[in-house]
Amino acid sequence: MSGHLPSVDVLFHSVAEVVGAGAVGILLTGMGTDGAEGLLALAQTGARTIAQDEATCTVFGMPRAAIALGAAGVVAPIGTIARHAFSKAA
Repeated sequence: MSGHLPSVDVLFHSVAEVVGAGAVGILLTGMGTDGAEGLLALAQTGARTIAQDEATCTVFGMPRAAIALGAAGVVAPIGTIARHAFSKAA
């Protein structure tokens, strides 16, 4: 885990264990790599996973790390993330 408190990785790992494929994980702008491994854990359960795109991030660190791991099923601008999260086709 990342060592952050609170930790997005810990949250996402918990959601992966409890909810699994029924979850939606969204990783937004942020510094560092916290959340990338947790988003991957969600993706591996079949959950819908989304990362904010670089163009709309203030700091692209966290989404970049998740994308590099292959954890993001969708990479989208902030204005379209809710549509991806709740659409049946995403």
